[in-house]
Amino acid sequence: GTPSEETNGAKVPMAAAGLFDEFDAALIVHPGARTTVDAASLAIDAIEFTFLGKAAHAAGAPHEGINALDAVISLFNNLNALREHLTSDVRIHGIISEGGVAPNIVPERAVARFYFRAAERAYLNEVVGKAKKVAEAAALATGCRLEMCNFELSFDNLHSNKLLAATYKTHLEALGVTDIESPSGGKGSTDMGNVSQVTPAIHPSMCIGPKTLVGHTHEFCQAAASPEALAAMLVAAKAMALTGLDVLTDSTLRKQIRAEFAAGKR
Repeated sequence: GTPSEETNGAKVPMAAAGLFDEFDAALIVHPGARTTVDAASLAIDAIEFTFLGKAAHAAGAPHEGINALDAVISLFNNLNALREHLTSDVRIHGIISEGGVAPNIVPERAVARFYFRAAERAYLNEVVGKAKKVAEAAALATGCRLEMCNFELSFDNLHSNKLLAATYKTHLEALGVTDIESPSGGKGSTDMGNVSQVTPAIHPSMCIGPKTLVGHTHEFCQAAASPEALAAMLVAAKAMALTGLDVLTDSTLRKQIRAEFAAGKR
């Protein structure tokens, strides 16, 4: 593992610098409400839209102002309209991080931050291109100036190596884990996706609590600190170590894993 698997994931610059290129395999396990061995994740771009208008007294001289907040609201509305024409794997969610300073001042600056996600990087690039045109339209309609930038690093979607996952599953079962579920399709994003683009990789999940457990909650935090979670972590660590040993000592397995990875890149 590395710090910050989300937001500015540390593995993104590491992968870009070629640090994983010579690896035979990369494995990481995430705690969760279910045990799976073959996970997926969405590619993600984090885009900040800044609209710049002109301040004016909102009651005394509104005609002198250019309302940047109107542009942000238009952006939200038009992105909501865009959703209808995107595939079901796409996720668009955002916030208004700046929206003005006082009700009696026409906002001269407004900022929105959005996450755009999709199952494949190529399609996400299309989605973000459309979103930027939507932002340009909002700026044009309101008379604002628009600035756009990435406020976090971009993650690629995760390509899970099936043979590597099957090897890990064999060791989980040998260690007594029986409640292994089929993946339901990950809707989150992780910098492990970037690693999986340059070397065979898996990102399974290990159950640490009830099926109702949801990530990024107080309940998940409490579950992660429980004795049950520690026991699950030790089992997952053993299974990863045994999988790594197989990769290191079995040249045939290693070649097959690499062949699957190469086929997926074509």
